[in-house]
Amino acid sequence: MLTGLMLGVVLGYPKEKNTYINDGGDIILIAKSAHGSAPKTNSISASITGHSLTVAFSQNLGEVTVEISTASGTTIFCLSVQTPTGYQYYIPSSGSYFVTFTLPNGDEYLGEFVVSE
Repeated sequence: MLTGLMLGVVLGYPKEKNTYINDGGDIILIAKSAHGSAPKTNSISASITGHSLTVAFSQNLGEVTVEISTASGTTIFCLSVQTPTGYQYYIPSSGSYFVTFTLPNGDEYLGEFVVSE
């Protein structure tokens, strides 16, 4: 069931700059960092609903590293994923966080979000 849900998420959102998943959660804008050469923000989207972070990749970007860290820089989760696909991550504690997407060529894309109780 989760696979079908994620497939619907991956295929179901618009193709525009800073696209997002309209799952009722708060949209996380994804911005290119200093290490990003080509815009990919239309291929990466994220949202936060409660403690659930949802990320999706609408295009094949290769193997992408997803790193979730606290505002102070402590990594709480890091995983390499094949794209295109979508994932959900549970963030156990409230607070401010960053999600960093690192593409195979070293380009990085960042999003900032807050988890509330």
